[in-house]
Amino acid sequence: MDLVVGLDAGGTSTRALVLDLDGARLGQGLAGGANPNSHPPTVAAAHIGEALAEALDGLDSRKVRSGVLGIAGASKLADPAIAALFHEAWERAGLHCPLRVITDCEAAFATGTSSPDGTVLVAGTGSIAGRIAGHRMVGQSGGYGWLIGDDGSAFWLGREAVRATLKLLDLDAPLEGLATAVLTTAGARNRAQLINAVNAAAPIKLAQFAPLVSAAYHHGDPEALSIVASAARLLADTATAVREPSDTSPIVLVGSLIKTPIGTHLKQELITRCNAQVIMATEGAAGAAWLAAVDVLGPTAPRPTSS
Repeated sequence: MDLVVGLDAGGTSTRALVLDLDGARLGQGLAGGANPNSHPPTVAAAHIGEALAEALDGLDSRKVRSGVLGIAGASKLADPAIAALFHEAWERAGLHCPLRVITDCEAAFATGTSSPDGTVLVAGTGSIAGRIAGHRMVGQSGGYGWLIGDDGSAFWLGREAVRATLKLLDLDAPLEGLATAVLTTAGARNRAQLINAVNAAAPIKLAQFAPLVSAAYHHGDPEALSIVASAARLLADTATAVREPSDTSPIVLVGSLIKTPIGTHLKQELITRCNAQVIMATEGAAGAAWLAAVDVLGPTAPRPTSS
């Protein structure tokens, strides 16, 4: 029984999935983030190894014929030293077939559709949209990283939640649910402590405040409602930037934010703007694994079974 492996490596988590060539799921693994822009390359590669070890537990790694790694920060693997770390993790997992590295956007698009062409929007810790042609990303919008971009992402949401809290504190205004939750999560009691706590942590840690926005949204917090609506508009701007107005190819949405209120608002925003099917997907590893199967069987490879 021949097998294939797909991995989806982002800033927050890494998922690995093992399929047989009929698309049946045989193993899966979860580890920490493996984006080499967000984590030291040695840490990122170690997380790849951890996810693979869990996914392959109890399976014969010698039967894996193809593997695809969809990764945020794929361009970093152009550095031979960094690429070597990832290939070493692959080999330590007992895998000796080729590992094909693609962008997380290409893997995400393949998760939602077997169409070779369309648009993908990844909304997770970061955000990026890609124009896909022949399963390859041929154009992009966003994906600049937390310092100069990632509009509408979990990082952006966390930063906006903190900024909204600070504005209320500056005005000595009553604190709503979101602001109270931000202070509690930061372990702060006042403005100065919040500023110090946020600035003392790694910038990417701002993403930890993103779930607070969704929770407060469900309770009608006005700041959360505003942040969610703004995030959806910004993400829709990112997606439409890579599309021609006449484009009717599918749009695939993927990432941790797609299952939150932002995903609901975003889908409606895109339906309003575009004459296209909008598909909400949640599992980039499945797309990577299907592309690995395509490498073996061609475009008629069975789609992965439902999780």
